[in-house]
Amino acid sequence: MNYITLKGVKGNKSIEKKCSRLILGTAGFYQLDDKEQAFKIMDQYVQMGGNIFDSAHQYINSEAIVGEWVESRGIRENIYILTKGAHPDDGEPGPRVNPEAITKDLMESLARLRTDYVDFYALHRDDPNVDIGPIMEVLNEHLDAGRIHAIGASNWSHTRIQEANNYAATHGLVGFTFNSPNLSLAQCNRPRWPGCVSVDEEMANWHKGTQLPLLSWSSQAGGFFSGRFSPEKRENQEMVEVYYSEANWERFTRAQNLAKEKGASTIEIALAYVLNQPYPTAAIIGPEKVEELLSSIKGANIPLTTVEIDELNLRESKTEGVR
Repeated sequence: MNYITLKGVKGNKSIEKKCSRLILGTAGFYQLDDKEQAFKIMDQYVQMGGNIFDSAHQYINSEAIVGEWVESRGIRENIYILTKGAHPDDGEPGPRVNPEAITKDLMESLARLRTDYVDFYALHRDDPNVDIGPIMEVLNEHLDAGRIHAIGASNWSHTRIQEANNYAATHGLVGFTFNSPNLSLAQCNRPRWPGCVSVDEEMANWHKGTQLPLLSWSSQAGGFFSGRFSPEKRENQEMVEVYYSEANWERFTRAQNLAKEKGASTIEIALAYVLNQPYPTAAIIGPEKVEELLSSIKGANIPLTTVEIDELNLRESKTEGVR
């Protein structure tokens, strides 16, 4: 398992957390036949070196399952929890990026997770109409209280994140130390869910310049590269609307060809693409079987050159001929 260093604060001191670059997504745990199936997946993930779990206040009972598992295994100090809040469709209707909703969601998440702190806390959606000041102020209050060790954004534009960090810098506050948008080899035709943000060239360049760590959700494009889909198979309406395009099928073909060269699977190449960017990245994955977890670990260990990255993403490499 490979690792990434994420920064935070604890007791008003800067800290670093060595997190696995494969983050276990837990959103679908409530859909499994029973919690023991989720427990088994989490046990296997930890046994293979994984140590960070992605959750959210909006994930119904999944947070409670994670909390019960962590408590039953007695390993809270050995793992990291990333949870999210202030989603607009979570409880009260309408925009919820405000101090009251943030605090409500955080406190309820802590109770579900059976812990008095979360390592990483992200705002699940943005509301660009809201003044950034009160948001950074309330997040820092929770940092100061030790309920959160690091703050970040999920589905925020990079310009809004920069605005937040500029405010923090000028007011003596802690800013966002990670970003969690969608990054995958397949480009979205439309947001997969309302309010979602996918990495475009401008955001990618911003991350390259700032070196702010990026934790990607849907890093494997909902299984687009698994082989279960083809241009002729159109039963899954969401996949068709979000990922089916001539450009993405060309990316699929190129990933398939590169996979043959490297003795890997197409979906492993797609994951390698996410983890070989010119800025720190980690990928949220959602394996339901140990074989899928092993495949993700293999993909995370595949090095790709700049030329290969550019070719996969249909770009003319600026370093063509250099391998």
